[in-house]
Amino acid sequence: MRTGILQKGCVYAMKKRILLAFGGCSTEYEVSLTSASAVLAAMDRSRYDILLLGISKEGQAFYFTGKEEKIAENTWQEADCFPATVSMSRGKPCLWVERGERLEKQDFDILFPVLHGKNGEDGSLQGLCEMAGIPVAGCGMESSVIGMDKVLAHTLVALAGIRVPKSVVLREFSEYGHKRGEIEALGLPVFVKPVRAGSSFGISRVVRAEDMEKALREAFRHDAQVVVEEAIEGFEVGCAVMGNAEPFAGRVDEIELSQGFFDYEEKYTLKTSAIHMPARVAAEDEERIRKSAVTIYQTLGCRGFTRVDMFFTKEKEIVFNEINTIPGFTAHSRFPSMMRGVGMEFTEVINRILELAWEEQNCGREQE
Repeated sequence: MRTGILQKGCVYAMKKRILLAFGGCSTEYEVSLTSASAVLAAMDRSRYDILLLGISKEGQAFYFTGKEEKIAENTWQEADCFPATVSMSRGKPCLWVERGERLEKQDFDILFPVLHGKNGEDGSLQGLCEMAGIPVAGCGMESSVIGMDKVLAHTLVALAGIRVPKSVVLREFSEYGHKRGEIEALGLPVFVKPVRAGSSFGISRVVRAEDMEKALREAFRHDAQVVVEEAIEGFEVGCAVMGNAEPFAGRVDEIELSQGFFDYEEKYTLKTSAIHMPARVAAEDEERIRKSAVTIYQTLGCRGFTRVDMFFTKEKEIVFNEINTIPGFTAHSRFPSMMRGVGMEFTEVINRILELAWEEQNCGREQE
């Protein structure tokens, strides 16, 4: 088998088997299908063989052997699907596949989770991989858990000296009564968010006090904890970060809103908003934002890749919003666009993400 050289002298096999997981028991199931289709189109088939692990909305896992275009069409479950599970035993990573009465073993080298939201981006799958010693592309269990928890992420980033929005946390709706004063002290407008959810599901911008209860109930539909945050005057910026021990940042982008906030519909249709890449900020301000993104990345223990979302105020202050440990991954999504800004095309980004996963898991072992 041909070999190549990674950073720091690590040797890797040029032709590896990637188990790409898509779908998921999550409200972001459809987003995952779009991202997975784009990743598959960008995969360098001269370097990687691809196995596909599809997870239905109900949480059933299948080894999918059909045409890849069926993933984007959301028709992948109609045929060529076989019940499957990732082995939890250490050793060579493998997928056990049920083909009728026969149990088939499919070995692989790296698991690439292109899953968004709960049961995929939240550390659950990453934890299984760590238990089984499986190289996983992107963040590990700990940083995935932290990244999904807005309150925990804000607490750690604040300790690193970066401003975060003032907030009030509710662990059940009944707490609203005795925390009403704290919430009112935040002023209006405020944002009401599920503590653990993605793609802006369950988030409301509250501008009238009489709408607070409705917003809280909607947020509690998506998670057992809800956070009420002050609205930051300014605009949202984002920065892609990649790397393990020595992370580097892509360009910074800017979200221009004409109304409301960057909710689920706006993120995927841009009906009334626009994304400017690079952001319309001074060069020195962009550099400060990039450095803050790397600091946040390291503070939360990230590896592989993430997108860090922040606010940039009129006073040129940087305020942390959230981190996306598995950001949107179509060729036109924000993360690939930011990396293209520093000269990395989409295929190169995918290659580097997989190299980083292999480097993290195997570098020390292969140098012995």
